[in-house]
Amino acid sequence: MLNPLLLHPMNKSKLALPIGTTLDRFIKQKEDESSSATGELSQLLRDIALAGKIINKEVTKSGLLDISGGYGSKNVQGEDQQKLDVVADIRFTRALKNGGMTCAIVSEEEDEIIHLNPNCRYVVAIDPLDGSSNIDVNVSIGTIFSIYKRISPVGGPVQEEDVLQKGTEQVAAGYILYGSSTMLVYTTGRGVHGFTLEPSLGEFVLSHNEMNCPEDGKIYSINEGNYYAFDEWVRTYVDDCKKKGMTARYIGSLVADFHRNMMKGGVYLYPSTQKAPNGKLRLLYECNALAFIAEQSGGIATDGKQRILEIQPTAFHQRSPLYLGSANMVEQAISYIREYSIVE
Repeated sequence: MLNPLLLHPMNKSKLALPIGTTLDRFIKQKEDESSSATGELSQLLRDIALAGKIINKEVTKSGLLDISGGYGSKNVQGEDQQKLDVVADIRFTRALKNGGMTCAIVSEEEDEIIHLNPNCRYVVAIDPLDGSSNIDVNVSIGTIFSIYKRISPVGGPVQEEDVLQKGTEQVAAGYILYGSSTMLVYTTGRGVHGFTLEPSLGEFVLSHNEMNCPEDGKIYSINEGNYYAFDEWVRTYVDDCKKKGMTARYIGSLVADFHRNMMKGGVYLYPSTQKAPNGKLRLLYECNALAFIAEQSGGIATDGKQRILEIQPTAFHQRSPLYLGSANMVEQAISYIREYSIVE
């Protein structure tokens, strides 16, 4: 069995805070519960939340401010950049720089490490705006982030080893979902907590405490446009999902697809294809963050062969297949891999 909860049981909060608690108060309470807390990680989370509020404002007014549509260039991934991709990258970099708690950033939009304050302990890996192709059609998009402690001595330049850490070394991870409402969901290894932005107050408030992913569900999420580019086991699995009358849901925004499945029960699949034999999603700032959240909510995340969080990164923008969501559904999906491996 792959169930990570057998290896890493969730550490529940000592004190359950009521729905409606502000993010600042929630973070402060969690800080007080830890005897080793210095306040640096707390401030870093606040910096990310601040940038999320700014991006929320940009997203809701994008059609009026002429910041929707293509930017006219490609990012390091070779993908067409949207104007809001660039805006989001600037906003988060500025917020993390001004917050003073981040020594370096690895961003989907930048080729190399962004060096900030060498006297800080935390590295942030981030996809500033996931699902940007959906911006122009008013579909949910998101931000995904991972936070690691640097390995090299504080005060010196950030090294590759500070960034290329396994997902098990994350001290926090989360996402911001910009949809019908804006939500910030994060974990520090003590359960998963969701906060909804209250626009009249300009505050994130606790709306989903101790989020749990159902063990089973009826939703499968996969880009069936790639059906004939998938391995045979994937095609067979998709066919069987249809025969069972399961519900197909695929938005094309990773954050939105994952959030729905975590709330309702489902499995998300992004296999390798003929054009992307190593998968398409980025390990450091997409797969690891959501895998950490999935496990902390009771789900599973794997590349089909091993636990996502145990993969050793070798490159900043390394890609990986991804299967995550409800524990029983992920187990069932990857059982097809084992079955076809035996046949071969």
